[in-house]
Amino acid sequence: MSLPMLRTGAFWVLCLAVALASWRFLALGVELSMPIMAHHIEPRALSLYAHIGLAPVALAVMPFQFSIRLRQGRPRLHRWLGRVYGLSVLLSGLGGLHLALTTAAGPMAASGFALLSVLWIAVTGRAVWLAMQRRLAEHRAWMIRSAALTFAAVTLRLYLPILVGIFGFETGYPPLAWISWVPNLILVEYWLRHTRPARG
Repeated sequence: MSLPMLRTGAFWVLCLAVALASWRFLALGVELSMPIMAHHIEPRALSLYAHIGLAPVALAVMPFQFSIRLRQGRPRLHRWLGRVYGLSVLLSGLGGLHLALTTAAGPMAASGFALLSVLWIAVTGRAVWLAMQRRLAEHRAWMIRSAALTFAAVTLRLYLPILVGIFGFETGYPPLAWISWVPNLILVEYWLRHTRPARG
């Protein structure tokens, strides 16, 4: 199996696995499955459930939107999944912004997650607007940026046990609000500006 196929396979598996794992609160409840989020239940239940319920939808839909076979063979389905993705990002992002601004994890976590939410909504909104204008090359570039931000759900979970294991929760968790998405966006931006044009 080639390296590109392995990368694509890992991308699909990580997105779908994290999306499915994120819905564990449906069976176990938030207190048991996501104790670090439990303090949001009483005062911010709508924002909490919008975020933890719909962010996995965006994450699960995202790999399908990058499927050339789906995009070319089923363009109508591609557009409908795009609407599902965009609406999920909007509602989950608004919920995430509210949670970030009221988090008990401190100002570093609050600012990082709040900026992530704002950028997630803005970048995805730009991508949707470009699609509506039929500016498809630009639409794809902005969707790649949106995907980098959506993929923060995966990278956060990959980094979480490492940082918390080394530094403890109180010290290790707040930097994840930045580390989970800033490198993703930098790498994607570099690829868009250098690698992709070279490939035409």
